[in-house]
Amino acid sequence: MKNSRRVLVIDDEAAIRRLLKAGLEAAGYAVVEAVDGESGLRQAATCGPELVILDLGLPDKPGLRVLEQLRKWSPVPVLILTVQDSESDKVALLDAGADDYLSKPFSVPELLARLRVLERHARGAQPDPIVKAGPLLIDLAGHVVSRDGEEVKLTSTEFDFLRVLALHIGKVVTQREILKQVWGPNSTEHSHYLRIYAANLRKKLEEDPSDPKLILTEPGVGYRLKG
Repeated sequence: MKNSRRVLVIDDEAAIRRLLKAGLEAAGYAVVEAVDGESGLRQAATCGPELVILDLGLPDKPGLRVLEQLRKWSPVPVLILTVQDSESDKVALLDAGADDYLSKPFSVPELLARLRVLERHARGAQPDPIVKAGPLLIDLAGHVVSRDGEEVKLTSTEFDFLRVLALHIGKVVTQREILKQVWGPNSTEHSHYLRIYAANLRKKLEEDPSDPKLILTEPGVGYRLKG
């Protein structure tokens, strides 16, 4: 297929591979498949994928180990498929170099949306000076935020928190990473800061702060600004 973007799918379940192949090819991707970690790493080295979809439950080695080995030599965006709900597991995945994760069972439209976000980040070495998130416009250079055309006044710390999320729009940013970037490397244990400032931002930016649609919490893991 002309100008197809190559996606490497590393998953030992034939049914999952068939589902992904059908959905990805319908969306214009070219799919390369691998059934275990070792063959997945070989394919990643030889086929030059633009994206990797990696299942954690592989027969020969843990998916986390595959990710760690891949990250030694490749920056390719990686979306993890997982049935694990442990918060520590999700944090470990992101810290090991995963760009995003999707819990099973998942829908193909959501998976495609996540891949589009990863592609946008991979293409752009420099972030846009203005980030759009639903009704929000975030001027990163000018430190100005508006909702539906009306400027919203944020404190410098509130803006810094929002800026970190905006730079990774659509992706999960771990609590540790937000704390490090906003409050410094010695503040990574103070997760209560995040709850306070996330609540403040929702009061100012969300239509209904009790039912946020823009600043989403990934419990125990971090936060995501929905694009």
